[in-house]
Amino acid sequence: MSDISFVRRHMLEPEDPPAREQGAVKWLRENLFSGPVNIILTVIALYLCYLIIAAVGPWLARSVWHAGSLTECRQILAERYGPDVNGACFAVITERWNQLLFGFYPRQFYWRPTLAMVLLLVAIAPILFNWAPRALLYFTPLYPAIAYWLLWGGTLWYPLAVMAGLALIIPAFKLGERVSKLVGLVAAVVVPLLWWGFVQQWVVAGLSSILPLTLTYVPSNNFGGFMLSIIIGVTGIALSLPLGILLALGRQSDLFIVKTICVGFIEFIRGVPLITLLFTASLLLNYFLPPGTNFDIILRVVIMVTLFAAAYMAEVIRGGLAALPRGQYEAADSLGLDYWQAQRLIIMPQALKISIPGIVNTFIGLFKDTTLVVFIGLLDPIGLSNSIRANQSWNGIYWELFIFIGLCFFIFCFGMSRYSLYLERRLKTDHR
Repeated sequence: MSDISFVRRHMLEPEDPPAREQGAVKWLRENLFSGPVNIILTVIALYLCYLIIAAVGPWLARSVWHAGSLTECRQILAERYGPDVNGACFAVITERWNQLLFGFYPRQFYWRPTLAMVLLLVAIAPILFNWAPRALLYFTPLYPAIAYWLLWGGTLWYPLAVMAGLALIIPAFKLGERVSKLVGLVAAVVVPLLWWGFVQQWVVAGLSSILPLTLTYVPSNNFGGFMLSIIIGVTGIALSLPLGILLALGRQSDLFIVKTICVGFIEFIRGVPLITLLFTASLLLNYFLPPGTNFDIILRVVIMVTLFAAAYMAEVIRGGLAALPRGQYEAADSLGLDYWQAQRLIIMPQALKISIPGIVNTFIGLFKDTTLVVFIGLLDPIGLSNSIRANQSWNGIYWELFIFIGLCFFIFCFGMSRYSLYLERRLKTDHR
């Protein structure tokens, strides 16, 4: 018999997977049409999307971007598409974009808040991203003083002197701690107060006479729009995180007085609506100040917003601390670390990593809550939309303004959400 055995001498070329197991078809099958219930829900969702697009699409397609009033918009729509045809009048955005962004800030000084925004990105880049040059960290602590100077004007030496008072807290505590911790805490409070109350004005006057770095003063009444929301939101975010960490640690402290104060503060603030605190900052706070005292309204709002966010931040971080196994605390003790070293090197980095979703969620809520300042007379984007609609030229326009404002808020909030996911991936150490 002849040998009919066959041995393959060459490997076959790999074939492409079936069409239903690759590309868009695979994604659609797995995510939208994986079962009867999923198919029904997908069809219903597609139908609802069709209804929305069919209703809103033509309205957006017939947009008018250049007109001097709502009446002129309607005339242009009638000329283009016939009478009784509706269309979006985005000309109000083209006409009033500067107000929505800068409020009533003087037009000739728009470069100042624009430069402050650019410098903000430079200041936070080394904190948020590894690829940013580490040398920028020397600029980061100086940014608050520079931003204040650019936005409000006056002399640059005043905000720098205020920052110098804050910088005195740590050396004052270190020197006082050589005697005792109580003396260190007292020194950390008294030394900055003495600087701000007695020394600062002489230092500012002397430096201003030598090198007068001054800009035209712009009062807070001219602030508004997204510039105001960003000022309140970014300041509240930057200050509420460290304050929330201290409150969370204080709530877990073994010292009865410290724990009682922190618990009382957190529960009180979380039990009071933010709008109540804003009214307190706007109306009641002046009754407790000396006659003639001018306490800037934006500064008062920033303080209240920061305290409000810090209370919620403390609970978020406390959840991260509670999620850590007891072995982490025991490991810190076994290494001979004191309390603050253990928190800085072992406990707090892990707790903050666990708390990233809650922290970012609090930040997003804080930024959106800046719209509540409209109730105390500050013209945020919502307040400016009311002001624009009060003008006879744009009386009766609604959706176009709210779409623009909502889109801008979405960009900021979506950006924070995406960054939190990026940060979670960067800090992920397991392989699940």
